[in-house]
Amino acid sequence: MSDTVDRLKQFIGYAAKLKGDEKGEAQVFLDRLFIGFGHAGYKQAGATLEYRVKKDGKGTVFPDLVWKPRVLLEMKKRGEKLHLHYQQAFDYWLHAVPYRPRYMVLCNFDEFWIYDFERQIDEPVDKVVLTDLLNRYTALNFLFPNNPKPQFGNDREAVSIKAAAKMADLFHLMTKGFRPNVKSYQKVTRQQAQRFILQIVVAMFAEDIDLLPAGTIKGLVDDCLEKGMSSYDLFGGLFQQMNTETPAKAGRFVNVRYFNGGLFGTIDPIEMNRTELEVLGAGPDGAALQNWSKVNPAIFGTLFQRSMDDKERHAAGAHYTSEAAIQRIVGPTIVKPWTERIDAASTSMELLKLRDELTKFRVLDPACGSGNFLYVSYREMAHLETRILTRLREAKQTPAVVETLKTVHAVSPHQFYGIEKDSFGVELTKVTLMLAKKLAIDEAKTSLEIHDEGHLRAFKDDALPLDNLDSNIWSMDALFCDWPEVEAIVGNPPYQSKNKVQQEFGPQYVRELRE
Repeated sequence: MSDTVDRLKQFIGYAAKLKGDEKGEAQVFLDRLFIGFGHAGYKQAGATLEYRVKKDGKGTVFPDLVWKPRVLLEMKKRGEKLHLHYQQAFDYWLHAVPYRPRYMVLCNFDEFWIYDFERQIDEPVDKVVLTDLLNRYTALNFLFPNNPKPQFGNDREAVSIKAAAKMADLFHLMTKGFRPNVKSYQKVTRQQAQRFILQIVVAMFAEDIDLLPAGTIKGLVDDCLEKGMSSYDLFGGLFQQMNTETPAKAGRFVNVRYFNGGLFGTIDPIEMNRTELEVLGAGPDGAALQNWSKVNPAIFGTLFQRSMDDKERHAAGAHYTSEAAIQRIVGPTIVKPWTERIDAASTSMELLKLRDELTKFRVLDPACGSGNFLYVSYREMAHLETRILTRLREAKQTPAVVETLKTVHAVSPHQFYGIEKDSFGVELTKVTLMLAKKLAIDEAKTSLEIHDEGHLRAFKDDALPLDNLDSNIWSMDALFCDWPEVEAIVGNPPYQSKNKVQQEFGPQYVRELRE
């Protein structure tokens, strides 16, 4: 351990003296980094500098270092904003086959942004600054010769899976035929349980991202378990207030803000029994005790699949698509062409026109499932807008530029359309996109380094009310309805064997399909 500390101290001291020149100092920085983690150097470890990666017959790129199958490491100059270079590095990683590295690291001499694409795509599993490396080097454990398991500080996968599993368990408890110990027996339909659970999910997200008072859901559960109060009344009252534009003047929900008339347009509460309440909010494993600000909305696909039984899932051809696979569609369809246009723009006027065009760019997934493709598309378009705003901040501050920089993200969930046969998938997609807006706003606030109180308040105010997406996400069969006019179509359509389609769907459907 002392040898490791001594080596890392030497590396930190050496790296701090560098100017941070990407071209002239990146290679020696990387070599010293490997020495710091116990190797004789990068070459002796088996890594390659300027590794040759071929891109689908479209030329060759050279990431700064590749050490298969462990890590791809891309360097940028000191002070460079790393979020602007994520897509480039991800593209390198995507094409670094065979034996694609497990991890990717973006580094600007002062910060290490660490990605584990087997766990999460959209943001680093950790960020480590050079000056804190002695205390945080375990996040880079994969650089050691013996490859111990890394210890990440922003791993969203575990809490995401736990949260989705808890809500799926609650769904199955509510919809099974007999629900014991309910004060007044209430048969709960699948559709009613779906809506009620999604309303709870939004409320739990909201309290952890500062849109609802903290501990709201846990407080309601405790009153039901400890004081015998009715969950039908308490949750019904909360959701009713979330759907009311006029704030409560007093009482329990006085600080509850207006959310929208979409998801909360129908209030049909459920009287939960003790088992259901405990799944929701009892003990440290209760759903309400998870940090929902760390939950990735893309995991709603897990909740979507778990709400189906095996027979139903097979008939629908439903399947969950990983984020890495989604990026292989969204990247070349949306991100790459837009990034090239933004980077080629040379004047503020060109950038302002691009931002205006981006806010009119519409995307459709005609078999959207739980909305994962649309969520990733929204997130990436929000990143593109941040890229434009970053360029504008560096440009000449004309009146038009100054006015633009006062606004929050103009990319809107209303630019995204989905068609899905399953009604639960439709509602999940709406929730996913509604939450994506708030998460994009928060990420932009950090990326653009906004500290002005007035601007911060504008970011917060823009998050509510949530968008009503009833006109954007349709419960239909995309094979038998008109599609909205859009600029891009993404997705992974369901599939069914031609030999089983009649067995699964019946002869009438097959006749209509063939026609």
